[in-house]
Amino acid sequence: MSKRSLDALRLAPESLTRPFAPEQFNFSSTDDLEPFRGVLGQARAVEALQFGVAMPRPGYNVFVMGEPGTGRFSFVQRYLKAEAKRMETPADRVYVNHFDEPREPRALELPAGTASDFIADINQLIDNLLATFPAVFETPTYQQKKSAIDRGFNKRYDQALDVIERLSLEKGVALYRDSTNIAFTPMADGKALDEAEFAQLPEADRERFHADIAALEERLNEELASLPQWKRESSNLLRQLNEETITVALQPLLAPLSEKYAENAGVCAYLQAMQINLLKTAVEQLVDVDKADPQLRKLLEEMYCPSLVVGHHAHGGAPVVFESHPTYDNLFGRIEYSSDQGALYTSYRQLRPGALHRANGGYLVVEAEKLLGEPFVWEALKRALHSRQLKMESPLGDLGRIATVTLNPQVIPLQLKVIIIGSRQLYYALQDHDPDFQEMFRVLVDFDEDIPLAEDSLEQFAQLMKTRTSEEGMAPMTGAAVARLATYSARLAEHQGRLSARIGDLFQLVSEADFIRQLAGEKITDVGHIERALKAKATRTGRVSARIIDDMLAGIILIDTSGAAVGKCNGLTVLEVGDSAFGVPARISATVYPGGSGIVDIEREVSLGQPIHSKGVMILTGFLGSRYAQEFPLEISASIALEQSYGYVDGDSASLGEVCTLISALSRTPLKQCFAITGSINQFGEVQAVGGVNEKIEGFFRLCEARGLTGEQGVIIPHSNVANLMLDERVLQAVRDGQFNVYAVRHVDEALSLLVGEAAGHPDEKGRFPKGSVNARVVERLRDIAEIGLEEEGKPAEEKAKAEAEPAAAKPAKTPRRKKGEGDAAS
Repeated sequence: MSKRSLDALRLAPESLTRPFAPEQFNFSSTDDLEPFRGVLGQARAVEALQFGVAMPRPGYNVFVMGEPGTGRFSFVQRYLKAEAKRMETPADRVYVNHFDEPREPRALELPAGTASDFIADINQLIDNLLATFPAVFETPTYQQKKSAIDRGFNKRYDQALDVIERLSLEKGVALYRDSTNIAFTPMADGKALDEAEFAQLPEADRERFHADIAALEERLNEELASLPQWKRESSNLLRQLNEETITVALQPLLAPLSEKYAENAGVCAYLQAMQINLLKTAVEQLVDVDKADPQLRKLLEEMYCPSLVVGHHAHGGAPVVFESHPTYDNLFGRIEYSSDQGALYTSYRQLRPGALHRANGGYLVVEAEKLLGEPFVWEALKRALHSRQLKMESPLGDLGRIATVTLNPQVIPLQLKVIIIGSRQLYYALQDHDPDFQEMFRVLVDFDEDIPLAEDSLEQFAQLMKTRTSEEGMAPMTGAAVARLATYSARLAEHQGRLSARIGDLFQLVSEADFIRQLAGEKITDVGHIERALKAKATRTGRVSARIIDDMLAGIILIDTSGAAVGKCNGLTVLEVGDSAFGVPARISATVYPGGSGIVDIEREVSLGQPIHSKGVMILTGFLGSRYAQEFPLEISASIALEQSYGYVDGDSASLGEVCTLISALSRTPLKQCFAITGSINQFGEVQAVGGVNEKIEGFFRLCEARGLTGEQGVIIPHSNVANLMLDERVLQAVRDGQFNVYAVRHVDEALSLLVGEAAGHPDEKGRFPKGSVNARVVERLRDIAEIGLEEEGKPAEEKAKAEAEPAAAKPAKTPRRKKGEGDAAS
């Protein structure tokens, strides 16, 4: 190949990168800049988020998708907090006891910032109750009325006994009574007889006494038959007295609360229900007790004190809640249980709110991967958003896993925006497999991975660095340091006209550079600190790549960087290990022989080749057939392999190298091993862009540098990848010194010409290649192989079997037809 043709494909050093100069940043340090509060280069995402937040209709929840480190999370939180401050603060909510059905606690809504006051008021009411009761039952007025009731009962009781006593005295029988018993005893001479004296009486007297006593007992039963009624009437009078006393005592305690919360119907209804319940509680629990007993106060709190669900500051705006661990309980709340002698019990005071309660009326932010990884959560969240009701229940209830009494709290109206942050894969998976997802999350906020360079992009980039260093308490940065960061950002974006949106990676580098600055005792971060941080990171993550280079230098991994060989070329691959990616050259080999097996992809046959790699090999078959086998059938057997690869192989970036290697094997033309090649092809032989081109070039350069640069070594890349070049300074310097080369090709013929050192041969109008060219030799070889196949098919079956049975040495060798000059390149 002529030097002129080489120069046309060789890239100039200035095409291999786009460094940013300190002169492009008009400041001495970032202290001179204003902070940047937006998000860099994400206008589409910002507009979508603004729409999603402002849209009041249900179903317009937001899914924020993009890669981690693009600033999506921090921007969403910052924007939501700014918007929430301008919104109305939602109401406070508490749960209170439902006295008629304790298993169904009631939810009360209170104006923002007043829930704590309401709870304090109820606590004060409990203190007042303890101060009032049982003292109110000890007042003279109450005691007099109670004594009057007791006297009325005792009077009726005594009157009945007086009648019996008169009758018994007439019959000579004494009546004795104490607090519990009434007894009759015979008398003689006005004196009661004991058992011995009674036994000495004549039989007739004893019988008379027995008959008289039996008659008296029967008469006593008749007189006291109304005793239960008297007791009941007395108890009713006493209960009525107690209720009147309690009502009078409660009136001054509850009246201020009723007046204070008169405009809140729910609170007023609760206070009325509390008053009715207190009539019972005061009699059962507050009579004849020690008001200093702590258990009594605890009992009253458990019955009457509200349980706070959520409370806000009066003028705090709408809530913005980020739930980092979105389990079912953390989102929807939970019902806690206590144990008493092995038995579980609960009450409305043991209801614990979740993130949805706190975010109600505002915004809830969750991460999609964590949300979908928790059982029951996704379906429950959809139900809540669809019904716009927040129900607190155990997710195990429907499964019958709860073996104790539980609660069924009143549902709370739900009105909020849910913002889910996740990856593109999850977003599209949810769209494909969940029909409800599109109805629930109608707003997509798509954060791009790259930022196109606009007029103000560099200024905003510098302001963003200023904001970050200020927030983290780091030293300011010089213009040169920011320029180096911009260059590094373009390298991450793999594009000369873009910056990377992976702001997190940049901030990590800034932090490491600031640490190096601290160790050096300097006051400002300069470009030298950035360079040392980059070098330190490369050293930390470079063990695997260094080990591979050592194996290549030792000959364990076979890679040639000089000479020429048939059916072999150096391909370029990228390995990703952890958070580092580096290029590794790999030998591509091809063999060709007569037969009808076609082109066999060895990687695919052993299940190491992934679908895209296999697709590249199949496209290669289509290219060979359409280009070289128009006048005869493509009847060959060939095998292609990526040598010494023991893991999965994916991507079609090796297809350009594979087709050149196959053409070399077909034409028996050696390929220069001082080149490494990467690129994808289509069925017309056009070279297409690939990924990781910078790492691939630098990987081959490191091997060549370790063996010694000769000036002939270089890489061949697709021309469409030139805009992606952001190469390391060591490679750039070697190119400037003429020690290393980078070539960009648009067609297979250009790559083939570089590899063989001569023009591959361009077809004329009839599709014929110049005689003696590489492409012409490929056609001839394919024709010969096709003719061999036709001859084999034309033989009689007996002759064919005989020929197959003959030893290979006995078969006459077929002399391939050659044109003058063929094979010279192989000598």
